[in-house]
Amino acid sequence: MTAPVRILGIDPGSRRTGYGIIDDHGTGREARLVKMGTIATKGDHNARLRRIFSEMEELVRQFRPNEVSIERVFMHRNADSALKLGQARAAALCGTFEADIPVFEYAARYVKKAVVGRGDADKAQVQLMVRVLLGLRETPASDAADALALALCHAYVRGSPAMAELRTARS
Repeated sequence: MTAPVRILGIDPGSRRTGYGIIDDHGTGREARLVKMGTIATKGDHNARLRRIFSEMEELVRQFRPNEVSIERVFMHRNADSALKLGQARAAALCGTFEADIPVFEYAARYVKKAVVGRGDADKAQVQLMVRVLLGLRETPASDAADALALALCHAYVRGSPAMAELRTARS
């Protein structure tokens, strides 16, 4: 049996950034929860970004993920909200840079389709499926569930033959 790949899923937000870490043996079907949670921030925007960065950096140091899965940027109706979300996403990603691990991005609809089976699934459906797929006793908070869904989605993609071909083509 090969060593599992540790995947860190990140659901960025300027007030609440969800994270979920799983160990995967290659297909996502036997993924195991390592850690999940939410980085809740307070204070001015710079203080929030600093906290996201430092806590993400500590998670990476402590749990040593092999790969990162993060939600792809999407356009908000409100430009200010989009900017703040982009900055929170950047702070979270910067917290992983010292470890020099690969980062993979997925659109929210793609993640929902991979985990729930429908791209328009609501948060409660994502939470329930994450609970079922990981065999959790309790339903995770929505930010942590979204991050775990990102990690599971990446595990499914990386375990597919099409992904293996794509990786070989890029090398």
